[in-house]
This record gives sequence, C-alpha cells and structure tokens, in this order.
Amino acid sequence: MTSNCVPAGLLRRLAAFFYDLVVLVAVLFAATLVLLPLNGGEAFRPNHGLYSAYLVLVSFAFFGWFWTHGGQTLGMRAWKIRLCTTAGNPISWGQASIRFVCGLISFGLMGLGFLWIVFDSQARSWHDLASGSRVVREN
Repeated sequence: MTSNCVPAGLLRRLAAFFYDLVVLVAVLFAATLVLLPLNGGEAFRPNHGLYSAYLVLVSFAFFGWFWTHGGQTLGMRAWKIRLCTTAGNPISWGQASIRFVCGLISFGLMGLGFLWIVFDSQARSWHDLASGSRVVREN
C-alpha cells in the first residue's frame, strides 16, 4: 500500500455511514411516495414483503451507484474517504452487490463485520474482504 492509500479508520467510516443514512432515509421516503398511489394512498402494513424488498433494492441502487461511479457516497465525500478495489480502481457492480449483502450481514450480526476494522492490520471490514475492496483516506 502506498503512502497516499492510508486505510480509513472505523470512526471516520461510521461518521460517513451515518451521514449517508440521513440521505438514504430521504431517498427511501421519496421512493415510498412513488409507490403510494399503487397502494390506494394507504400506508404499507408492517413487514410487507414486496415493499421491504423494494426498499432494499432502492438502498442497493443508492449505495451501488455511488460506489461504482467515483467510489464516494455523499458521506464519504464529506469525510474524505473513498472506496476502491485493492488495486485502487473503481469497484464493479458485482463487487458492489457482494459488499452490500455482506454489509447487511455485518450489520445484522451486531456490527461485528464493521468492528473487524479495529483488528485487521489494513483496517478492512468483512464486506471489504468479501468484495475485494478497501476504503482509503483522501489527501
């Protein structure tokens, strides 16, 4: 790893994630607004399978587009970090899908996959390892 590819630490990555979470909530509200006429203007009932799948798909499209187009979400840009392959290139949609699914699993296991950053010598999470990607600090 060259000196300009310093791995991003856990706190910086979490800060960017929470920033992105605020933006994602707004995107999910807008995505729901698009569907409301199809549900007669009524709220979706809790645990509605198709609606939940739709929201996951919208979330993947949100993160995937940013990751594959420049390697930075809005939160990552604000916190000056970038996602790339281990060779320093933009990730592919395939890598983005692996990263997204493994990120959900990491989150679902009480954040253990994210916490792994603290123990890994190159500050990689489980989803970094699975997708062949890394998050580096921008100069």
